[in-house]
Amino acid sequence: MPPNTTASTGQQPGKSGRKKGRRARLIVLVLVLALVGGVAYGAYWSISTVRASFPQTKGSISLDGLSGPVDVRRDGHGIPQIYASSDTDLFMAQGYVQAQDRFYEMDVRRHMTAGRLSEMFGKDQVRKDEFLRTLGWHRVAQREYDTKLSAAAKKYLRAYAAGVNAYLAGKDGADLSLEYAALGLSNDYKPQKWTPVDSIAWLKAMAWDLRGNMQDEIDRALMTSRLGPKQIADLYPGYPYGRNKAIVQEGQYDELTQTFQQGGGTGTGAGTGSGTGTVGGAGGSGTATGGTAAGDASTAGAAAGDPAATGLQSQLGGLYDVLDDLPTAVGVNGNGIGSNAWVVSGEHTITGKPLLANDPHLSASLPSVWYQMGLHCRSVSAKCQYDVSGYTFAGMPGVVIGHNRDIAWGMTNSGVDVTDLYLEKITGDGYLYDGKVRPFTTREETIKVAGGAAEKIVVRETNNGPLLSDRNNDLVRVGKRATVDTAAPDRGDGYGVALRWTALEPGTTMDAVFAMNRARGWSDFRKAAALFDVPSQNLVYADTENHIGYTLPGRIPVRAEGHDGSIPAPGWDPRYRWTGTYIEQDELPHEYDPERGYIVTANQAVVGADDYPYTLTTDWGYGTRSQRITDLIQAKTKDGGKISTDDMRQMQMDNSSEIAKLLVPQMLKIDVGDPDVRQAQKLLEGWDYTQEADSAAAAYFNSVWRNVLKLAFGNKLPKELRVKGQCLWVEPVNTTGPADEAEKVRECGLRDADQAQPDGGDRWFEVVRALMDDEDSDWWKTSRAGTRPGAENRDELFKRAMIDARWELTAKLGKDIESWSWGRLHRLFLKNQTLGTEGPGFLQYVLNRGPWKLSGGEAAVNATGWNAAGGYGVVWVPSMRMVVNLGDLDKSRWINLGGASGHAYSSHYTDQTGKWAKGDLLPWRFSDKAVADSTSDTLLLKP
Repeated sequence: MPPNTTASTGQQPGKSGRKKGRRARLIVLVLVLALVGGVAYGAYWSISTVRASFPQTKGSISLDGLSGPVDVRRDGHGIPQIYASSDTDLFMAQGYVQAQDRFYEMDVRRHMTAGRLSEMFGKDQVRKDEFLRTLGWHRVAQREYDTKLSAAAKKYLRAYAAGVNAYLAGKDGADLSLEYAALGLSNDYKPQKWTPVDSIAWLKAMAWDLRGNMQDEIDRALMTSRLGPKQIADLYPGYPYGRNKAIVQEGQYDELTQTFQQGGGTGTGAGTGSGTGTVGGAGGSGTATGGTAAGDASTAGAAAGDPAATGLQSQLGGLYDVLDDLPTAVGVNGNGIGSNAWVVSGEHTITGKPLLANDPHLSASLPSVWYQMGLHCRSVSAKCQYDVSGYTFAGMPGVVIGHNRDIAWGMTNSGVDVTDLYLEKITGDGYLYDGKVRPFTTREETIKVAGGAAEKIVVRETNNGPLLSDRNNDLVRVGKRATVDTAAPDRGDGYGVALRWTALEPGTTMDAVFAMNRARGWSDFRKAAALFDVPSQNLVYADTENHIGYTLPGRIPVRAEGHDGSIPAPGWDPRYRWTGTYIEQDELPHEYDPERGYIVTANQAVVGADDYPYTLTTDWGYGTRSQRITDLIQAKTKDGGKISTDDMRQMQMDNSSEIAKLLVPQMLKIDVGDPDVRQAQKLLEGWDYTQEADSAAAAYFNSVWRNVLKLAFGNKLPKELRVKGQCLWVEPVNTTGPADEAEKVRECGLRDADQAQPDGGDRWFEVVRALMDDEDSDWWKTSRAGTRPGAENRDELFKRAMIDARWELTAKLGKDIESWSWGRLHRLFLKNQTLGTEGPGFLQYVLNRGPWKLSGGEAAVNATGWNAAGGYGVVWVPSMRMVVNLGDLDKSRWINLGGASGHAYSSHYTDQTGKWAKGDLLPWRFSDKAVADSTSDTLLLKP
């Protein structure tokens, strides 16, 4: 769900306007009902009524506050390019135009970030608002505006807000969108004026969904209720540095590392896994074990977890429920978020100049989270400094990802760990720290509720952050039932759970956006990146002077020795607090013009196992996509081959399944016996491992893979990680092998299907890869189910999975294998993120679109993600795709998941989706002449 909005310039509509609004709402309701009933006349008039909120895209409009005329040119897909003669005019026009297309989305976004959803949607949103108020995103955004941002950034934000409010002036809700007409039938909600802080707060939502390893931190603690340390270590294998290369291979932190190793510093090793260790002793010796598998320290509480991890156990499911219930901003609430971005230098391209590709993998939503546009000064000067085009968020000025006339940049989530959970000892009106009771920092929050009485909550904070446990009764029970060692303080009434997160401190990311938009070269870009404090992102770079680069920005905490952030820590012990310092920008990994001539980022490890003195995270992505992209680049450039813009596009659409390459050869050796299962097995013979939408082999393999995961791991995980309502007779605690039927216990899953485990991502690729040679591992053992055989080893479990998959697909797709296809299983539905998911059925029908049958899959470069525990439906997607051609910017290409418009009946609501699904890209015009040649509509905004 999106941010918040405000009313216009203070003008109030007259009586006729209010009557018109009420009449429009009634007409929409009646005629939409007629539409659902299939009445053609009603359908025609419901659509024509809704068109009243469509934006004016031709002619002229006068806006108070402009200093000069502004042209808004839209192409055939409604994508706007804005031309102005001053910075403030440019950003005011941006606010106006985005509000024209997406105001409802902007309004919901700001209500989300402020914890005010109940004002729009009623009492069902109170629980979410309570949690969001506890986090305090909007309060932090206000502090950023008041104390951190530059005068120029504030000026731009005010200009943007003025543009939004100019659009709102005199408009009733029904004049803004269909959704407001629907809301008006149940409450008297009216949009308020937009403020600069509303724009800043959206960055907090983005940071939340890209926050790092908090979910893994919770899951590891949850696993301790049923699994032992060795078993959990099996499920969090070490990063495969020898096979999947880190991002930075010729990095600029070498001097730092050498100084660290020679000078006797200490720190926590970088890498995947949760083991800890010191690096460099008095003589510069020592080892970093952060790259090992998740060891006993992280899962059994032997290190930082002694007083905390075993205490949380399955009760941490309470925190998970709260987190999962939050509306999604840009990702799947932290799960499955990825992205691809890579850059190839001119020595390897047809043009002789760099090519840069990017496709962020985020939650599918309607409208798309991204908004395409260009911001152009007619003449770049001190008065007007911008000539930039790309993707931004509706509700925020500037361009987040894209290019200007000199440079291009892309982003992927770094996965850097910037959150920690702390178990806090609560004592009366305070909490214990370093042997003394400290008073809470408190504030009272009032939550207004549409159609109901306001509610008040008290937010309490410790020196580690807000107490999340105050928002959930299950977390209260966490503290009361916590198992801690003898060194921990007396339980008393229990413990609380607090969150430390870098985004809860005021930052300068909004300044970074403007600075990147103006950057003219690598030095400018690095200075801009230094301001990009949260969320930490992998930034790839290219310029027209034939340079490429990578930098990791972000406010990344330096943790105390022995605490690597992989598990909840004891808040009462000063040894586990953050040190209060952050890694300096010059010490963060970066790379410029590497000899290999390309840089690939796809959420893999940023640095090598023992290359870096600080802990960045213990939970990298495992590098499946990044290595596949690297392999494709190397294959294309072998023997002097050159890469084109279309080659980059084709790489983005690569559907290869890396787990299929590992498993299928073994599966083809298995004698399945049953002729029906054998018929399905034969689909895998000669299959090239690509997951095209029309592939029967891809459908069958992915079903087999899903059943392998379920049999080997899913049925052995605690209920807090399994699919909600899925009830099983499971093995007793701390065993993975089959037990007697009388010993089994019945447990029902508690997690939403698209968030459950095992999700089938590339962490699970590594889990299975590590077990392939251990054919008799207990993980391969599973019990008989009805007529389906049990398994005592790897091949027997594979056989069982192939049987189960055959009959699962028979039920879903029919007995005739010739009719099977991956796209019939792997479908994308685009849903409006408010009324399209929780509104009445007829509104969902009006607002939602789909399905589309998709190719691609989990951890493929074409990452149309699905959750293997929950089913085959598409959960996250490449939310946009772009390829920037630095040799000729007018030959760059781009596409959005949806369209430019947020209006349900606009021709630009989903007009890019079909092309997106096929892997097509649209022309991305940049020069004045190219934009003019592609312009369909021109709107003049005048003072």
